Amino acid sequence: MKLHDMTPTPGSRKTRKRVGRGDSSGYGKTAGRGEKGQHSRTGSSIRPFFEGGQIPLFRRLPKRGFKNADRIVYTLVNFSVIEANFNDGDTVDMESLRAKKLLNKAAKDIKILANGTLSKKLTVKAEKFSAAAAARIQELGGTVEVIG
Repeated sequence: MKLHDMTPTPGSRKTRKRVGRGDSSGYGKTAGRGEKGQHSRTGSSIRPFFEGGQIPLFRRLPKRGFKNADRIVYTLVNFSVIEANFNDGDTVDMESLRAKKLLNKAAKDIKILANGTLSKKLTVKAEKFSAAAAARIQELGGTVEVIG
Protein backbone atom coordinates (compact mmCIF):
# COMPACT_ATOMS: atom_id res chain seq x y z
CA MET A 1 0.00 0.00 0.00
CA LYS A 2 1.29 3.42 -0.93
CA LEU A 3 0.27 6.87 0.24
CA HIS A 4 -1.64 7.62 -2.96
CA ASP A 5 -3.67 4.39 -2.61
CA MET A 6 -5.02 5.30 0.83
CA THR A 7 -8.66 6.39 0.94
CA PRO A 8 -11.03 7.02 3.83
CA THR A 9 -13.55 4.35 4.75
CA PRO A 10 -16.65 4.71 2.57
CA GLY A 11 -19.31 6.75 4.39
CA SER A 12 -16.91 8.21 6.95
CA ARG A 13 -16.46 11.53 5.14
CA LYS A 14 -19.40 13.68 4.03
CA THR A 15 -19.27 16.56 1.61
CA ARG A 16 -20.31 19.93 3.01
CA LYS A 17 -23.80 21.13 2.09
CA ARG A 18 -23.22 24.27 -0.02
CA VAL A 19 -26.32 26.37 0.57
CA GLY A 20 -27.38 29.54 -1.21
CA ARG A 21 -25.53 28.75 -4.45
CA GLY A 22 -28.36 28.89 -6.96
CA ASP A 23 -31.68 27.14 -7.50
CA SER A 24 -30.23 24.18 -9.42
CA SER A 25 -28.20 23.08 -6.39
CA GLY A 26 -31.40 22.26 -4.47
CA TYR A 27 -30.36 24.58 -1.64
CA GLY A 28 -30.65 27.93 -3.41
CA LYS A 29 -32.99 30.86 -2.76
CA THR A 30 -33.94 30.24 0.90
CA ALA A 31 -30.89 28.04 1.55
CA GLY A 32 -32.86 25.28 3.27
CA ARG A 33 -34.37 27.64 5.84
CA GLY A 34 -37.96 27.62 4.60
CA GLU A 35 -39.93 30.73 3.66
CA LYS A 36 -40.55 33.14 6.52
CA GLY A 37 -40.36 32.98 10.29
CA GLN A 38 -37.91 33.42 13.08
CA HIS A 39 -35.36 30.82 11.98
CA SER A 40 -35.25 32.04 8.39
CA ARG A 41 -33.38 35.15 9.48
CA THR A 42 -29.70 35.21 10.27
CA GLY A 43 -28.65 35.40 13.90
CA SER A 44 -31.85 33.78 15.09
CA SER A 45 -31.61 32.01 18.41
CA ILE A 46 -33.96 31.58 21.35
CA ARG A 47 -32.78 31.88 24.93
CA PRO A 48 -33.01 28.76 27.12
CA PHE A 49 -36.44 28.01 28.65
CA PHE A 50 -38.21 30.40 26.23
CA GLU A 51 -41.72 29.05 25.70
CA GLY A 52 -42.83 31.03 22.68
CA GLY A 53 -44.28 33.94 24.65
CA GLN A 54 -46.24 31.73 27.04
CA ILE A 55 -45.58 32.54 30.71
CA PRO A 56 -42.48 30.41 31.45
CA LEU A 57 -42.57 27.61 33.99
CA PHE A 58 -40.27 29.37 36.47
CA ARG A 59 -42.70 32.33 36.54
CA ARG A 60 -45.77 30.11 36.89
CA LEU A 61 -44.51 28.24 39.93
CA PRO A 62 -45.02 29.87 43.34
CA LYS A 63 -42.05 31.31 45.15
CA ARG A 64 -41.87 30.54 48.86
CA GLY A 65 -39.61 31.57 51.68
CA PHE A 66 -36.36 33.46 51.78
CA LYS A 67 -32.86 32.36 50.78
CA ASN A 68 -30.14 34.24 52.58
CA ALA A 69 -27.27 34.90 50.20
CA ASP A 70 -24.89 35.48 53.12
CA ARG A 71 -25.60 32.24 54.98
CA ILE A 72 -22.65 30.16 56.15
CA VAL A 73 -22.81 26.48 55.24
CA TYR A 74 -20.84 24.27 57.62
CA THR A 75 -19.42 20.90 56.66
CA LEU A 76 -20.37 18.55 59.48
CA VAL A 77 -17.73 16.23 60.99
CA ASN A 78 -18.90 13.56 63.42
CA PHE A 79 -16.99 11.94 66.29
CA SER A 80 -17.26 8.58 64.50
CA VAL A 81 -15.15 9.94 61.60
CA ILE A 82 -12.57 11.49 63.95
CA GLU A 83 -12.34 8.29 66.05
CA ALA A 84 -11.72 6.11 62.98
CA ASN A 85 -9.10 8.34 61.34
CA PHE A 86 -7.05 10.01 64.09
CA ASN A 87 -4.69 8.72 66.79
CA ASP A 88 -4.33 9.82 70.41
CA GLY A 89 -2.65 13.25 70.66
CA ASP A 90 -3.29 14.27 67.04
CA THR A 91 -4.48 17.69 65.91
CA VAL A 92 -7.77 17.70 64.05
CA ASP A 93 -8.14 20.72 61.78
CA MET A 94 -9.06 21.61 58.19
CA GLU A 95 -5.61 20.67 56.82
CA SER A 96 -5.43 17.29 58.58
CA LEU A 97 -8.98 16.39 57.49
CA ARG A 98 -8.15 17.32 53.89
CA ALA A 99 -4.87 15.37 54.02
CA LYS A 100 -6.83 12.25 54.99
CA LYS A 101 -9.36 13.02 52.20
CA LEU A 102 -12.24 13.42 54.65
CA LEU A 103 -13.20 16.86 53.30
CA ASN A 104 -13.71 17.96 49.73
CA LYS A 105 -12.12 21.06 48.21
CA ALA A 106 -15.35 23.08 48.47
CA ALA A 107 -15.54 22.79 52.28
CA LYS A 108 -14.83 26.18 53.88
CA ASP A 109 -16.07 25.97 57.47
CA ILE A 110 -16.43 22.87 59.62
CA LYS A 111 -18.60 22.06 62.60
CA ILE A 112 -17.79 19.20 64.97
CA LEU A 113 -20.76 17.12 66.13
CA ALA A 114 -20.94 14.54 68.94
CA ASN A 115 -22.43 11.75 66.79
CA GLY A 116 -20.57 8.55 67.61
CA THR A 117 -18.07 7.91 70.38
CA LEU A 118 -14.74 9.56 71.08
CA SER A 119 -12.11 8.01 73.36
CA LYS A 120 -8.93 9.87 72.38
CA LYS A 121 -7.25 13.01 73.70
CA LEU A 122 -7.18 15.38 70.70
CA THR A 123 -6.61 19.01 69.84
CA VAL A 124 -9.56 20.02 67.68
CA LYS A 125 -9.62 23.28 65.71
CA ALA A 126 -12.85 24.20 63.94
CA GLU A 127 -15.16 27.13 63.22
CA LYS A 128 -17.98 25.69 65.34
CA PHE A 129 -18.67 22.94 67.88
CA SER A 130 -21.87 21.50 69.22
CA ALA A 131 -22.11 21.91 73.00
CA ALA A 132 -21.98 18.14 73.55
CA ALA A 133 -18.93 17.77 71.27
CA ALA A 134 -16.96 20.53 73.02
CA ALA A 135 -17.83 19.11 76.46
CA ARG A 136 -16.78 15.55 75.48
CA ILE A 137 -13.42 16.65 73.97
CA GLN A 138 -12.56 18.66 77.11
CA GLU A 139 -13.75 15.82 79.35
CA LEU A 140 -11.17 13.52 77.71
CA GLY A 141 -8.40 16.08 78.31
CA GLY A 142 -8.29 17.43 74.78
CA THR A 143 -8.46 21.07 73.72
CA VAL A 144 -11.13 22.87 71.74
CA GLU A 145 -10.03 25.83 69.62
CA VAL A 146 -12.62 27.97 67.85
CA ILE A 147 -11.17 29.47 64.64
CA GLY A 148 -12.31 32.78 63.15
